[in-house]
Amino acid sequence: MILKTYILGIAFCFCYVFALGQNAFQVVPLGVKGGSDESNLSAYLVGASGTNAYVCLDAGTVHAGLEKAIASGTLKGNVTTLLKENIKGYLISHPHLDHVAGLIINSPDDSPKPIYGLPFCLDVIKEKYFSWKSWANFGNEGEKPMLNKYHYTPLIPGQAVALEQTTLRVQAFELSHSAPGQSTAFLVEQNGDYLLYLGDTGADEVEQSNKLASLWQQVGGLVKAKKLKAIFIEVSFSNEQPTKLLFGHLTPSLLMKELAALDKASGNSIAGLPVVITHMKPLDDREEKIKTQLNAQNTLGVRLVFPVQGELMKF
Repeated sequence: MILKTYILGIAFCFCYVFALGQNAFQVVPLGVKGGSDESNLSAYLVGASGTNAYVCLDAGTVHAGLEKAIASGTLKGNVTTLLKENIKGYLISHPHLDHVAGLIINSPDDSPKPIYGLPFCLDVIKEKYFSWKSWANFGNEGEKPMLNKYHYTPLIPGQAVALEQTTLRVQAFELSHSAPGQSTAFLVEQNGDYLLYLGDTGADEVEQSNKLASLWQQVGGLVKAKKLKAIFIEVSFSNEQPTKLLFGHLTPSLLMKELAALDKASGNSIAGLPVVITHMKPLDDREEKIKTQLNAQNTLGVRLVFPVQGELMKF
């Protein structure tokens, strides 16, 4: 039975990869974990395949991630040049420190560029971080004097926006993160192909929300048409974590329930879809336990991917 499942999984993956054709996106993980290692927190450079122009999906770790990518040969040059010239903007899902610390700390050495996000997120960055009370105001709004290095670019849920100095476009969708907290999913598009990145999110059944159900309806057709190249989604805790201590995060069981809902929304087309697992919290043997549980519960036949800081990914 195990061998049969394995063979079917390979077949599904082959069919999905064949349907996807050439790679549309390249992704460089600058940070992949959910704490407590401040040198490896959520941040992913994404660009069109073959380009050196990236946007950064969240920015928990920047400098250390660039160093890692240079050391591994994924990126060429030095940290200063990559920071100033190759990162064209930031897409921030929510303003928790493990998703913005790298942006804040590296701001003195950065170049002018946009910070994209839903208004709730940009307001916190503007009022709490770039406020002169906690850090110099490198933004174009907020407390004076304004240094005008970053310009805030508020997104409207569901409305596609071109990302400056790239060939990419993005749509933002609201997520629930430890209700009444908020987070964001970013649907990035390049020539009709898509990549979906979710910031921290809880399951609908735990959050008493319909945010993920709504998102699955939005992207189900893309999965069916094999236009969605990959989903980046968090699994912070193993299945043993009590529901009351999830704080707006997912477990392997909860993720698989949500992916089953996406499978239904896509007309049962999810098999072989790359699902990149983000934000695992490194404590004792938790990461290995999460991986084991995910693989054991992967009856949908998705292609589970565990990103490594600094190593190139193509989709």
